[in-house]
Amino acid sequence: MGDFLVYTIGFPITFLLLVLGMALAARRILGLRIGLIRTALACLMAMSVASSAFGETSVEPTAGLVTLQLGLSILAVIGLLAFAEIIVPTGSIPPPTEWWGMLRRRIARTRRYSRITAIAFRHGLGPYLRGRERTSTGLSRSLRLALQDAGVTFVKLGQVLSTRADLLPQDFVDELSLLQDKVPPAKWEDIRVVLDAEVGLDAFTSVDETPLAAASIAQVHKAVLKSGAEVVVKVQRPDVRAVAEGDLDIVSRLAETLQRTRWGAALGIRDLAAGFAAALREELDFKIEARNIAAVAAASDSSVTLPHVHMSTSRVLVMDRLDGVPLRGAAQDEGLARTLLRFVLRQVMLDGVFHADPHPGNVFLLSDGRLGLLDFGSVGRIDSALRSALQRLLLAIDRSDPAGLTDALLELTSRPEEIDEQRLERSLGQFMARHLGAGMRPDVEMFGDLFLIVSRFGLSIPPEIAAVFRALATLEGTLAVLAPGFNIVVESRAFAAEQISERLTPESVKRTMAEELQAVLPMLRRLPRRIDRITGAMEQGRLSMSMRLFADERDRSFITGLLHQVMLTALGATAGVMAVLLLGSSGGPQVVQDIGLYQVLGYNLLIVSVLLGLRVVVAVFRPRA
Repeated sequence: MGDFLVYTIGFPITFLLLVLGMALAARRILGLRIGLIRTALACLMAMSVASSAFGETSVEPTAGLVTLQLGLSILAVIGLLAFAEIIVPTGSIPPPTEWWGMLRRRIARTRRYSRITAIAFRHGLGPYLRGRERTSTGLSRSLRLALQDAGVTFVKLGQVLSTRADLLPQDFVDELSLLQDKVPPAKWEDIRVVLDAEVGLDAFTSVDETPLAAASIAQVHKAVLKSGAEVVVKVQRPDVRAVAEGDLDIVSRLAETLQRTRWGAALGIRDLAAGFAAALREELDFKIEARNIAAVAAASDSSVTLPHVHMSTSRVLVMDRLDGVPLRGAAQDEGLARTLLRFVLRQVMLDGVFHADPHPGNVFLLSDGRLGLLDFGSVGRIDSALRSALQRLLLAIDRSDPAGLTDALLELTSRPEEIDEQRLERSLGQFMARHLGAGMRPDVEMFGDLFLIVSRFGLSIPPEIAAVFRALATLEGTLAVLAPGFNIVVESRAFAAEQISERLTPESVKRTMAEELQAVLPMLRRLPRRIDRITGAMEQGRLSMSMRLFADERDRSFITGLLHQVMLTALGATAGVMAVLLLGSSGGPQVVQDIGLYQVLGYNLLIVSVLLGLRVVVAVFRPRA
């Protein structure tokens, strides 16, 4: 009975220790962190192979054959793991603890896929999805209607795509620009629950149950605070965040699929989808919108009124109610149009924080005759380098300077490794002759031709600059409502020329020179001493130059990995050759009957050779991070 207990307790412990040892050996040899389940299954199969291999022979196990038996077992384990790693790499299948959540998300995603597919078929996109339709007649309109019916995420996606004239044909850009996210308002009972949970109804004297406006993300209600201030309350729809997250998951998966195609990789579909997802998640957080209002207000003058924020949470925003009328109901005024344009251009060119969606619904004509700006869920930010490049671009357009326009455009965009700058400059020269020649009246449509040139030469416009052009394109429609015939390009050129002129005044030049001198003064102080050292070394013949090879960590990692693979390959090949020589040798001491020491050593070296070869093969087929 005691022996039985020792056996029943000792066998699992021995098995676990064996599995642990083989797992450690496999991880060390393959250089991978392999899961316990995969390793245990491989160990079971390996022990079965090794037991059957030695069980079919009549040779009694001896100390001389222990290494051979262990080597065969480890070889079987690593062979199975290497095969599994090549076919199904580690990490490509989530652990079993996540399977239930994945199943639920897959079911929800499948339902959403079905709804989106039904919407697409209802609007006549079925043939395009099957790849059978070869004509694009009416495709842009069908796409716009399908995106509008698909809900908040796809409406926002269409609005973003409408700003990418460098990626889409002009008819698609024009059609997607018509996308509106106006939807029937949510029930007051549902809105009341969100409002009470976020800020509490006791913060208000009254809240109007009928919304002033309703969109796909939120709706706006009039209210009066306890202090007596008249405000508007922007309340997020109860289910919009869950729907948006599910849709963003679909968009991300589609982007990953399209990224594998040649045109998808060239356009950077994955990065575009990631940028869109980040922007939409920001728009779903009203605390970010409150910070956006504060940032724009801090960097703006008083020519345009911005609302003051009283309270903000992630789903509720309480701010001043601007007393005025929507822009479409206001009288035409070219002076106000010029004021609004300069307000936005100043934000873009000088402050770096700008309202990215100034459409007519977001601009009010106030009772005091000034303009008011609403809805700061979409705010763009550009750094000083991009602002300087934008200013140089406008200045080059104003001067009809193709060389300056080429330099500014290459600073604004991400350029490919090889580009014919001379041909690009000639194309831009033709573009300027076509749109900016004598007697020509430039308009915002000229940027469509500019985007075609950008696309043809493989340049990639950063999302920040795309947001600038989107804001300017939207602003053109707003200015057309306020002052028909107002030319945004001409006024923008005049604004850029004024800014350059202001920088060239004696006071500005003196201030700029003082700032630059202050920055380089420490270097100038050290310069004479360094020049003296260099000339002294030259005089004494001791001047030398020191250059570090592979100073970059990435270069060192690449060379180290390459040498590692070469060494493993050489050692594996050497062990294989020695194994063949030993196995072909006769004589030597006998380990057991019919098996000599040379054969045992040869088989062990053959195992080592195969293990090293498997390590190299796994490293070759392993997906790069």
